[in-house]
Amino acid sequence: MINIAEMPKYQTYKDSTEGWIGDVPEHWDIRKLKHLFYEKKHRPNMSLNCGAISFGKVVTKDDEKILLTTKVSYQEVLSGEFLINPLNLNYDLVSLRIALSEIDVVVSAGYIVIKEKEELHKQYFKYLLHRYDVAYMKLLGSGVRQTISFNHIANSLLVFPPLEEQTRIANFLDKKITQIDDAIAIKEQQISLLKERKQIIIQQAVTQGLDPNVPLKESGIIGVGRVPEHWDIVFNRRVFRENSRKVKGDELPLSLSQVDGVIPSNDMKERSLSPSHRNNFKLCFPGDLVVNRFKGHLGVFFNSEYEGIVTFHYGVFEPQKGVHTKFFEHLYHAEPYKAIYAGASNGMTVGLQNLSNQNFYMIKTIRPPEKEQVEICRYIEKISNEINIAIGGIELQIEKLKEYKTTLINSAVTGKIKITPQMIEQ
Repeated sequence: MINIAEMPKYQTYKDSTEGWIGDVPEHWDIRKLKHLFYEKKHRPNMSLNCGAISFGKVVTKDDEKILLTTKVSYQEVLSGEFLINPLNLNYDLVSLRIALSEIDVVVSAGYIVIKEKEELHKQYFKYLLHRYDVAYMKLLGSGVRQTISFNHIANSLLVFPPLEEQTRIANFLDKKITQIDDAIAIKEQQISLLKERKQIIIQQAVTQGLDPNVPLKESGIIGVGRVPEHWDIVFNRRVFRENSRKVKGDELPLSLSQVDGVIPSNDMKERSLSPSHRNNFKLCFPGDLVVNRFKGHLGVFFNSEYEGIVTFHYGVFEPQKGVHTKFFEHLYHAEPYKAIYAGASNGMTVGLQNLSNQNFYMIKTIRPPEKEQVEICRYIEKISNEINIAIGGIELQIEKLKEYKTTLINSAVTGKIKITPQMIEQ
């Protein structure tokens, strides 16, 4: 990456009078948006697919999900036209809401379509309007839903470099942004491979143990295959039993996160915690296995580290003698067991399937000696920490690349750096 601070600068600058732009090269014009663009009149076109803005790009939507009576009200946006999503600015402060369309689609009438009034380099203005979107447009609007119209943005100030410089800046950014995005994609692939490697290591540890020389036997469990000969094959009812503890006092309310496991709940309503409702809650102790009954087919099983209460949507199972719950959390998150629990769950939709106690109890599981369960968990924790540290390092590199990309775009489109023909060739 080229150090932005070391890139060439223009000789003289002037105040743009617009805070988000700052100082610009002396010879660059400052123009109002309405002098460069006009709002295109609403034009229906039933022959085109439906579209929308997604993170600064115009994309197609599934026409089958759009009623014809709704599509009739949609407006045309063609390749080379700019599309602005002016709705609910306060609900979305992350994604880019202005896009240069590369496709012909129809979009909701709530969108604003703008076209240029004079010759300009559209790719340059794609970059400039992205900066305008993030730094300025999201501050506009009125009402609870913070929605704007073309009139809200018409008098916004934009920079207008000579056309030759617009072209040079756009070509430079196209090349450099592609290089940065490629580097980010490689690093994201590295993260995916590390996560995959971690899952393979965990699955191998919980199904085959840590001794590569131990004799193996067929488990008889679909997807699991051969396991150490001295490990038991038992039904889940021999490993966990649902508790019947009575709720009393002011126990900590808990919830289940598919990412973080059993966590203290901050969003449980006060009414839910009233004495009359608490009778329907379940008491949970450290070491219990907690499962979201409607997500058991996704491997949402967790060892609890807390004492507290959970709602009736969760199953809370006490470990039986010789059971280290953390081991079974790892085991049930392995791909073979996800498939097993998916097959044992009942429901009309993939996203909402109920895993009953009876079906849970009738599933066979592998049970190493408790000492091995503990050793395997320690090994998994060690390996996971090492891989997570590596992933964290790559994620930091990705964040730095994204920050560099943003700074490079902002510096180039507002003239903080001078793009020369030689820089495009580098």
